[in-house]
Amino acid sequence: MSTFAQSQANETFVLNLGPQHPATHGVLRVKLTMDGEYIVEAEPVLGYIHRMHEKMGENRTWAQFLPNTGRIDYLHALAYNHGYVSVVERAASIEVPERAEYLRVITAELNRVSSHLLWFGAFILDLGGFSPLLYAFDDREHILDLLESVTGSRLTYCYFRFGGVYNDIDDNFVTGTRAFIKRLRGRMPMYHNLVTKNIILMKRLQEVGPISAEMCRKYGATGPVCRGSGINFDVRKHEPYSVYPEFDFEVPVYEQGDSMARYMVRMDEMEQSLRIVEQALDKLPEGPVMAEKVPKILKPAKGDYYHAVETARGSFGVRVISDGSNTPYRLKLRSPTFSNLSLFGEACRGMLLPDVLALMGSLDLVIPEIDR
Repeated sequence: MSTFAQSQANETFVLNLGPQHPATHGVLRVKLTMDGEYIVEAEPVLGYIHRMHEKMGENRTWAQFLPNTGRIDYLHALAYNHGYVSVVERAASIEVPERAEYLRVITAELNRVSSHLLWFGAFILDLGGFSPLLYAFDDREHILDLLESVTGSRLTYCYFRFGGVYNDIDDNFVTGTRAFIKRLRGRMPMYHNLVTKNIILMKRLQEVGPISAEMCRKYGATGPVCRGSGINFDVRKHEPYSVYPEFDFEVPVYEQGDSMARYMVRMDEMEQSLRIVEQALDKLPEGPVMAEKVPKILKPAKGDYYHAVETARGSFGVRVISDGSNTPYRLKLRSPTFSNLSLFGEACRGMLLPDVLALMGSLDLVIPEIDR
């Protein structure tokens, strides 16, 4: 970590990073106040892609808003599907068949791996490495093929339904998924040899962008950001939902709090997701994939409901207030990326300009999730 003492003379200047900079991966603008090569202050400027998802949800029926959930965090859309349908099912007292819950977990975990693979390739590209991007996209393509075969989509999924899922899986999906698990496990040592053990990457990430556990608590950071700072919290494990309690998996936690720790959390999480999918396929029960009695027009009971799920970026929460009508009275989405980005300004102070891109990449920002 570099030491920095701001010069007494007023020699600062303002540098705009984005909103079209490739390292921001979306229309995010960061206003940097610089003293030479050092950051004095960093201010994220949001709103360039704001689409009023919450207000749209309050002006649509419960079912009409479901496709929106696949367009907020488009890289892990199935987790957003999961969070929204779960809170509505709780409000409407809908029982989900066990097989459907297993299919939700299988597809959501595959989607998590695809999100981490895209992050891995793009992150290393930001740091100057091109080859890992090609390998990561090659592996990710296999997941997209699998998810397309069951959901009909390759990106903005709308696979979950109130009371179950849209479509059952077949033997080809099971065979293909097992083959992919074997393939990716064989590729992970190559990724670690090519990237993780690379001395250039280690110099770029170790002791760069340190985030303390106290800072995570202060800003409400979750996901790999907080787990890379020594906070052992994963919604799937500590506030379990769906059928996650049925599976044996670990929560990767690193104490260092630097960009390298957050990198390692995500790399380890891919292996844990493969463990979950493998166990889910082994235990997959027979039965229907949709509840028998789901009203065509939902009118959940009056009340205030909240449900959280673990996405690739952290804890995503959905709060709905129902007045008993066919539309939500209030819909509130708790975005993990927004909370993780909130600590960016404090974490940046005193850093060198090139290290800002390493810190930003280690947060794994998805801008539409912030501007929701």
